Amino acid sequence: MILLAIAAALPGVFWDAPPDTAAALREAGIRRIVVPAEQVAAWKQVEGIAVAAGDPRQAVKVRTPAVNYRFDQASASRVPWIDSNGWRFLRQPDGRFFYDSGGAAAALAAAEAFAWGANAMVKTDAAGLKPLGDMLAFAAGIESAAMQPVVDFGFVDDGSATAGEVMNLLVRHTLLFRVVKAPDPKLKLTVQLGSRKYPLEAAKNPGAMAQMVRADLTDERRSLRIYGSAVVVGRVESAPGRVRVHLVNYDGGRKVNGLRVRVAGRYANYRLAAAGNPDLALMDYDAQPDATEFTLPELKTYAVIDLLK
Repeated sequence: MILLAIAAALPGVFWDAPPDTAAALREAGIRRIVVPAEQVAAWKQVEGIAVAAGDPRQAVKVRTPAVNYRFDQASASRVPWIDSNGWRFLRQPDGRFFYDSGGAAAALAAAEAFAWGANAMVKTDAAGLKPLGDMLAFAAGIESAAMQPVVDFGFVDDGSATAGEVMNLLVRHTLLFRVVKAPDPKLKLTVQLGSRKYPLEAAKNPGAMAQMVRADLTDERRSLRIYGSAVVVGRVESAPGRVRVHLVNYDGGRKVNGLRVRVAGRYANYRLAAAGNPDLALMDYDAQPDATEFTLPELKTYAVIDLLK
C-alpha cells in the first residue's frame, strides 16, 4: 500500500562539482542541488536541474548515521551502538545540518533527516548518488500532512554535553520526548538532570539514565514500542484521526526481519510505504482497544506507516 504522492520537504543534495557532472546527477534521478554561492551562476545554465546556494560552514556538521558493533567485555556479546542525530535535531529544531556521507550511507542520512523533519544538506560521492537519488524519490512520494510530534515526556536541556549524551541514549531507545524549559504538567513526565530524581552523578552513565527514565515512564505509557531489533529507531507524528510512524534501520546494509511494533491507540486501517520494497504489506495487524500492533516483515532502510482511525 503506497501513500499518495504529494510534494514534501526533502533534504538538499550538496554538490560542489562543476556543471559538467550534470549527467551523473540526472542518471541518479537528482534534479535539485545545493551548490556553493560562487557556482550558482554556472549551474543555472544547466537545463533540468534546479539550484540553490548553500554553505556547509554555516551548518552543523553531523555524523553519518550507522551502527557500530562493540564488544561488551562484561557480557561477552556484541552490543550495537547507533550513531543517530535525532537528539541534535531535537536540541536545535531550527538548525541547519550537514552530512558528508559517501556510498550507500548517503541514503540512510537522507532517510534520517527526512524522518526527523530536519533542515539538512547531504554531500556524497559518485557511489552515493544513486542510493541518495532513490531515497529522495521515495521521500518525495510520502504524503505531506500537517502533523505534530508525539511525545511522552519532556527533557530540560541545559545545553551541556552530559544532557546531550542522555538525549542521545533516549532517542536510541525510542523514548519519545521534546525539549522543554520547565516541567510541563500536560506531559506524563519531565526529566531534569541535577534534580533530586535525576542526579547529575547518575547521568554520567547515559545508558543507565535512559533506563531510569524508561522505568519512570513505564512501558505501558509509551506511545511507541519496537520489538525484535536493537538497530531500529522510531518516531511518531500525529494529526486528527491518524498517526504516522517513521522507522529507520541504522544498519542500512543489513535488513531487519520480523519487526514487531506497538502504537498507543486503536487504528483500524493503515497505509505503508517502505523504501526499496513497494509491494510490502504489514502482517498480524491487531487493532486493540488501547493499542495497535503489527509486524513489518522486513525493513531495509526506512519505512513510513500511517495508521488511520
